[in-house]
Amino acid sequence: ALLFDCDGVIIETEELHRLAYNAAFKEFNLQINNEPVEWTVAYYDVLQNTVGGGKNKMFFHFRNTTGTFPSFEDGKDAPSTPEEEQALVDRLQARKTDVYKELIAEKAKARPGVLELMDEALADENILVGVCSASTKAAVTKVLDVTLGEERRKQLDVTILGDDVSRLKPDPLIYVTAAERLGIDPKRCVVIEDSIVGLKAAKGAGMRCVVTYTTSTENEDF
Repeated sequence: ALLFDCDGVIIETEELHRLAYNAAFKEFNLQINNEPVEWTVAYYDVLQNTVGGGKNKMFFHFRNTTGTFPSFEDGKDAPSTPEEEQALVDRLQARKTDVYKELIAEKAKARPGVLELMDEALADENILVGVCSASTKAAVTKVLDVTLGEERRKQLDVTILGDDVSRLKPDPLIYVTAAERLGIDPKRCVVIEDSIVGLKAAKGAGMRCVVTYTTSTENEDF
């Protein structure tokens, strides 16, 4: 089987994700110590190579980087319980996804060579093809519709997304689940990834992995 990650593999999306997060943060007027919450390009690269999944990135930022959750919506106090923290992150992620889908519709284009490789695999009856992404179903579906087209997307043998698993990359669960659904030995799977987080997930599942560099990972030593 040939399994593709989505963000950074099928499409260069890191900057679109960052812009969408910052737009959501601004709409919610997130403030920490009277300063707006905003992720720089350099910091988002760090997040990309440290944490898998959008909600996990926000939890990491507020719990590990800043050490506190923000006030929001013109002066509402920062969440004080885990339930309140989860509720705010859920709302931010939902709004971020809406903004991201708008950006994708305007700017999405497959990375060079991806569609050719995918078409070669789809044309070979001995190769199963899938997409495994930690992003939400709403976000990935929009990307695949725009970049792959409906006909190519329907030919995929499996699509496993962040909503489908309880643990995200670097945990190998997403790739273990893909192999189980395909009914194939993980050793017979090749994964195409773009980050150390994805590489760890693929190798942890017992799969071979090819890493494609992006602007976010060009200095990484895989």
